[in-house]
Amino acid sequence: MAATMTAETTSTKQPAISPTENRDAMAAGILELLRPAVQEVDERVRLVRESQLDLRQQIEELDEVLKQLGQSREPPIELDPYVKKLMNSKRKIAVISNIVQNAQDRLSKLHLHIAKTSAKRKSLVDFPGGSIL
Repeated sequence: MAATMTAETTSTKQPAISPTENRDAMAAGILELLRPAVQEVDERVRLVRESQLDLRQQIEELDEVLKQLGQSREPPIELDPYVKKLMNSKRKIAVISNIVQNAQDRLSKLHLHIAKTSAKRKSLVDFPGGSIL
């Protein structure tokens, strides 16, 4: 009987909570738990945006200064003709390199042919009949 009385007293102490009230209470608790983190992230995003605006302004100012410097000074040397000459020289060197490579290939083939012919003649001189036996 004592067990039934404690069960009755505990059930009478707590009012019945509806599922909607339970869900709302849980949502409010989660919201209060996350509120400081969300506020901190929000503040940091605001600071980043401000710093980006400052950086953008500084970049624009630097761009203006560089444009003024570029307009006020003439380049010391015009490099385009030299670049063209360099490109022409590079092309000529590539053509000459190709010619030299082809000549080297021909010389290698000629050297191989001479070596074969020399070996054949030497074998004919050493063995006049053409056979070793």
